[in-house]
Amino acid sequence: MARIKAMSMMICALCKVQRIAYTRLASAFDSNAYASSSLRRIQRLIAECVINTDLIARLILKLIPVKGPYSLSMDRTNWKFSNTNINILTLGIIYEGMAFPIVFKMMDKRGNSNTEERMELIRRTLRAGT
Repeated sequence: MARIKAMSMMICALCKVQRIAYTRLASAFDSNAYASSSLRRIQRLIAECVINTDLIARLILKLIPVKGPYSLSMDRTNWKFSNTNINILTLGIIYEGMAFPIVFKMMDKRGNSNTEERMELIRRTLRAGT
C-alpha cells in the first residue's frame, strides 16, 4: 500500500510541477515530510520496485476526472546514448491541454514505429480502461 501511495503522490506532483526531476517532484508531494525524505522515497520506489506499467495506466485513468470520450495523443522519441538507441513510443490522454502518458513501448530499434506497435499501445490502453 505504501508503494501505491508513493506512486499516487508522484503522479499528482508531476501534474503540479510538470517536470520529471525527482527533486522537483519531491518538493511537490502532498506530505508533511521533508523534501529530502520524499526524494529518498522516490529513489527507493524507482530502485526497488518492478513497476507494472499496465497497472500504472489503470491508476492514471482512475485519477483523470473525465471518464471519456478521450482525446488521445501518440508520440515517439528517439535518441542515442553512447552506442545505445533509445526509442520510446507513447500513448497519452489529453486533459486540460496536457497529455498524460498512459502506456509506452520501448522499441529496440531506430526510427519510426509500425502499425502493429501503435495498435499494441491502443489495445493496452483499452484493457487498462476496463
